[in-house]
Amino acid sequence: MFKIFSSIRKEFLLLVSDKVGLALMFVMPLILVFIITIIQDSAYKIVNENEIPMLVVNHDEGSQGAKLLDLLITSRLFKIDTLNSLPEKSLKKELLARGKLIALFIPPNFTSGLNSNTGEISHMMMRDLGLETDSASGNTEKMPALSFYHDPVLQENYSASVMGVVDSYLGMIEKSMMIERIYADMDMGPKSEKLNKKMEINRVKINQIVATNSNSVVVPNSTQHNVPAWTIFAMFFMVVSLGSNIVKERVNGSFLRLKTMPTSFMLVMFSKMAVYVVVAILQVALTFSVGVWILPKIGLPELTIPTNFPAFAAVVFISSMAAVSYALLIGSWAKTQEQANGFGAISIIIFGAIGGILVPAFVMPEYMQFASNFSPLHWCLEGFYILFLKGGSWHELRWVILFLGVFILICQLCTYIKLRIEKII
Repeated sequence: MFKIFSSIRKEFLLLVSDKVGLALMFVMPLILVFIITIIQDSAYKIVNENEIPMLVVNHDEGSQGAKLLDLLITSRLFKIDTLNSLPEKSLKKELLARGKLIALFIPPNFTSGLNSNTGEISHMMMRDLGLETDSASGNTEKMPALSFYHDPVLQENYSASVMGVVDSYLGMIEKSMMIERIYADMDMGPKSEKLNKKMEINRVKINQIVATNSNSVVVPNSTQHNVPAWTIFAMFFMVVSLGSNIVKERVNGSFLRLKTMPTSFMLVMFSKMAVYVVVAILQVALTFSVGVWILPKIGLPELTIPTNFPAFAAVVFISSMAAVSYALLIGSWAKTQEQANGFGAISIIIFGAIGGILVPAFVMPEYMQFASNFSPLHWCLEGFYILFLKGGSWHELRWVILFLGVFILICQLCTYIKLRIEKII
């Protein structure tokens, strides 16, 4: 027992003396969690909560332009700023000058064009039903076109979503005008309002349901995504501290001197693993505590800890073991501290990039999604997502535990082989 205590104490002193490594393992994840969560939470709010700033220029000479504007305002999706005196040719410049992301121009013939179109369709229907014999439908006017302007920095899918919302309100206006025109041609004008209200009430509703495997529904948010992701990233970055320490002990002969002591060298390696597994668990405890207690204080969503605590503890432990085993692998094969730090850090960034830490895996090309299966960070993140977002059980975690178990075994085996080749063990 004294040997174990002394070995662990030695590793602890080495760890404490490495100020840069401690900063990377404890300070970096907190900074990343704060910055990335705040940025992504703003993106969530723009899409889900905040009103989208929109500049509207209404040159319509009828009533339907104002009706469209009212629908956009009452939707509470847009923060409307009107400037009806502005000519269309100046709208681009005004959009950029005001710092708006999108603008909508309603042309002067908006109402008249819709009236002409609905009148033509109504006459066609009446003729097809045999209720009208004359073929003269009057002069038809070209269907009006709205102009949608957007800032070039706005992503295409975001602007397409806004256009889809505007298009849905246009459909409501056209449908209402069509019903009113048909009823008016049949001398039943007053009854059209009743049908419009009935159709509005009887619209098909869409129920949004979060697909989870538990009864407690956790709404996905920026905190639930980022706290686990960047905690994993920081756990694997211990390669900078642990990997460089192993290289230093190999190069300066500390490993050989340890062989002369009356103890097993495997005890030394076990002590390293034990200390850094505890460090990884402390990283999880620190960043998750910030997510539970600190982030809500600054207006960010609270981190909800999974109810299946044994499964949560298992994922934390196996992720910690994967991070420590990879650091041991790098430290045993690197020839210098510079190699360990450089290759270790870059490889973690690559693993994070293809593993879904930096960018969600589902937005990647198919071949990159396949490549993500070879990233240990992907499986660690998948384990946390299964628990945090999907309410999963042990059954859903089987592939996570299997892959990480194989990864740990390979790293430990390669470490052992390298130390045997150098006759350290």
